[in-house]
Amino acid sequence: MSNNDFIEFFDGGAEPKLENLGGKGASLVTMTAAGMPVPPGFVVTTAAFDAFMDGGITAEINALLTELDPEDVKAVDAASASIRLMITQRPVPAALREVTRDAFAALQANFAAEVPLAVRSSATAEDLPDASFAGQQDTYLWLNGYDSVTEHIRACWASLYTSRAILYRLKNNIPDEGLSMAVVVQKMVNSAASGVAMTLDPTNGDRSKITIDASYGVGEMVVSGTVTPDNIQLDKVTLAVITEHIGAKHAELIPDPATNSLVEVEVSEERRAVRCLSDADLALVAQLAKRAEKHYGCPQDIEWALDADLPAGENLLLLQSRPETVHSSKATVKPTGGGYASSLGLGSGSGFNFSSITSSLMNTAS
Repeated sequence: MSNNDFIEFFDGGAEPKLENLGGKGASLVTMTAAGMPVPPGFVVTTAAFDAFMDGGITAEINALLTELDPEDVKAVDAASASIRLMITQRPVPAALREVTRDAFAALQANFAAEVPLAVRSSATAEDLPDASFAGQQDTYLWLNGYDSVTEHIRACWASLYTSRAILYRLKNNIPDEGLSMAVVVQKMVNSAASGVAMTLDPTNGDRSKITIDASYGVGEMVVSGTVTPDNIQLDKVTLAVITEHIGAKHAELIPDPATNSLVEVEVSEERRAVRCLSDADLALVAQLAKRAEKHYGCPQDIEWALDADLPAGENLLLLQSRPETVHSSKATVKPTGGGYASSLGLGSGSGFNFSSITSSLMNTAS
């Protein structure tokens, strides 16, 4: 199926414009075009969101947001709840439903049997070089069937107005006018292990290092801070391990065939005690992070996963790559001898994706 105003496939060949695809969607289309190992999918464009919002609802939302005080959290919470309910109960136009159904069918046609999908928010004001919007909007994992996917597309649209997102925009003087939301629909990865990686040392910005957080199962437990992952720092040139901390990794999210959904299960003591990545997998993650940095031309903060359904050596997938926003705007730091992300205590809004840096960052990728 080809692209249209409302749908853009990762491999559809169109130019990845931020205003059409949002930060996450534009990144995934760019990475696919660059030949990086991205799970297939499509983006429901901002034009779809704008068509959905036509008919006066935007004016109602702006009226609720007018004069909000960022210090009055209760008022922000109340406005957020009203706006999100307004959006999730609003009917989707027939033309938009039709093209979304066609795109869903075209994606599923790539597989022998219908596969679970992830639905991920992609706002136009996220993943920008001078701001950190990570985790303010929603991601939904392991969704089965068209009805579930479309329901959660609408939920992603509504998450443009989470309390956290509203507060961030208020405190940073970011206007609500002109904001829009694209939504990524993507094959769900059956993650044996997953995590995040940064192409620098987050303690000091040293670009001669790569820092990796990794845990078992789906990566939501890493980025949400639910588990303490393994943390490994490598030399960017030689890929030699500089520091290594084995995290507790007490639980993992895995698919449950009985319910056809993700469930949290306890990790055995034996698996907790060892690193979840082999030396070969660790090197592959580091190389993938370097590849993303080379492509984008600046330090990157990536999300990755090892797909249990794919053979070793071909199972590493890139889920997202965004610019590192804290140290990248500063002068390059002279290389140092160590440090690892789990030793930090940075708060949310720092721009980092590591759960060992902040347990409050992100909902979400997926």
